Amino acid sequence: MNLNFTLIAQALAFALFIWFTVKFIWPPLMRAIERRQKQIADGLAAGEQGRRDLEAAGKRAHEELAEARERVGEIIGSAEKRDAQMLDEAKAAARAEADRILAAAKADIDQQVARAREALREQVAALAVAGAEKILRREINSETHAELLGQLKREI
Repeated sequence: MNLNFTLIAQALAFALFIWFTVKFIWPPLMRAIERRQKQIADGLAAGEQGRRDLEAAGKRAHEELAEARERVGEIIGSAEKRDAQMLDEAKAAARAEADRILAAAKADIDQQVARAREALREQVAALAVAGAEKILRREINSETHAELLGQLKREI
């Protein structure tokens, strides 16, 4: 056996193996590798897009939360204003009612005072008439007594 022939045969078999591999095995293997690389790249891109979407959603949620807090503050402020307004309205209504009750009480007191004065005048007049009657029974000069009684009535 010749060493050269063996080397040439092995080199020829190796070249045939390389040609066969390059022609039939290498293209499908490269296509599979490229598909896998594309899948990995797509997965990484989708992951990156998901991360960006998550960050954007977090920012939107933070902004909406800030907006909601601001709206809550506005609602609380308007509720406090309305509460103060209702309190002022209630105070004004209470003052008006108190003034009305006070005026009615003063009018009632004035009426009672007027009735008491009238009753007092009537009693004084009755006493004066009774006193005059007693005087008249003792003295007969009715003109002077009548004049005194008229003067007394005018004073009362």
